[in-house]
Amino acid sequence: MPGAPLEQLLVVPGQPARLSERDPRDTLGLEKDDAEEQTKNLRDRIDELQYLLFAEAEHALLLILQGVDASGKDGVIRRVFSGVNPQGVHVTSFKAPVGAELEHDYLWRIHAALPPRGTIGVFNRSQYEDIVTVGVLGLFPEAVWKRRGGHIREFERMLVDEGTSIAKVFLNVSREEQRERLQERIDDPRKRWKFRAGDLEVSERYDQYVAAYEAAITETSTEWAPWHVVPADRNWVKAYATASIVCDLLERIDPKLPEGPKAP
Repeated sequence: MPGAPLEQLLVVPGQPARLSERDPRDTLGLEKDDAEEQTKNLRDRIDELQYLLFAEAEHALLLILQGVDASGKDGVIRRVFSGVNPQGVHVTSFKAPVGAELEHDYLWRIHAALPPRGTIGVFNRSQYEDIVTVGVLGLFPEAVWKRRGGHIREFERMLVDEGTSIAKVFLNVSREEQRERLQERIDDPRKRWKFRAGDLEVSERYDQYVAAYEAAITETSTEWAPWHVVPADRNWVKAYATASIVCDLLERIDPKLPEGPKAP
């Protein structure tokens, strides 16, 4: 199955993420029409593999999507999983913790939302907010959030050991593109509901967020759960690249149909 050059997107474990050296407008060597056709083919293959994953019910796949505000996480989910059987795909959007979430450790709500065996789980934001956003906004002392990278590495190792394969995607959007998308939320009546007063402050802190992601991604890209940095200024590129990452991981899981009952 054709797909994006994944080595180009990979953050090699033990090496810096080098976000500043990665072009958010990269086309990965494709024209739009070709990429969209390949994305369709990848989506069809994801649907086939998800059926086998569901039938076998021995493994799960978790896709973690992170990025600064307006990097396009919702759009990627829609483009990659449109047409895939909804029984086997579960999307969780993590917002600021409230209620019982505040009464437990920061990974409690993450663990509760993990995909059951046989399914694909998609996290729109994740445990990485408890490093990046918490650190940028100073919500906890540095000594608290700094140790969380080690927690998360071992948490993800446990998940992989127990049968959940993990794909981690950082949607790398430029400051200029982020500003344009945030302005669209103000100008377009159909998108205005997305706008929050804090969006403008987030835009002003763009460099701080990118630096925080640089550190978090570098620390937590591992052999068992590596990060991929996807160019996010063009919607068709990020959909194609993310679909490639998901499809590649499903192919490596290699789910099989279980044997049916023997005929009498």
